[in-house]
Amino acid sequence: MKKVIMAVLCLTMSTFATKAQEKGELSVNTQTAPKSDPDAGKFKFKEETHDYGEVPEGPLAEYDFEFKNTGKKPIVIQDAHGSCGCTVPTWPHEPIMPKQKAIIHVAYTTNGRPGPIMKDITINSNAQQSPMMLHIKGTVKPKPTAVVQTSATSEGKL
Repeated sequence: MKKVIMAVLCLTMSTFATKAQEKGELSVNTQTAPKSDPDAGKFKFKEETHDYGEVPEGPLAEYDFEFKNTGKKPIVIQDAHGSCGCTVPTWPHEPIMPKQKAIIHVAYTTNGRPGPIMKDITINSNAQQSPMMLHIKGTVKPKPTAVVQTSATSEGKL
């Protein structure tokens, strides 16, 4: 009996969602600009991928992605996040007016992560390109391993 009730409930919810979507009542993100708005803000980044090259393990690898709003309306960034917890973006919370420049600062934690870097940063906004994707790459060089020397006295030999 529970299976029948669950099946009917699922069918009803799926029908409702389909009908709402057909009518345009169900929206994934109501804060993004309509893709057809030619006046919406527009990101113009100096670069969308930054290559750190080789960086040492330990300190943060940081970079500022600089951009300009080349659209006719302000850009408001609602959220920016990295593809993992080791990649942390910081973004302006005030509107970026047309022709204004701003930066998205990205910090990558290298400690405990030797090897290649290939991470994405997703920016959700009201701009024409939303979500906007930025990328970082490079290689974290492992910390040098300490060489432990044994002496004759530490082994009990004199």
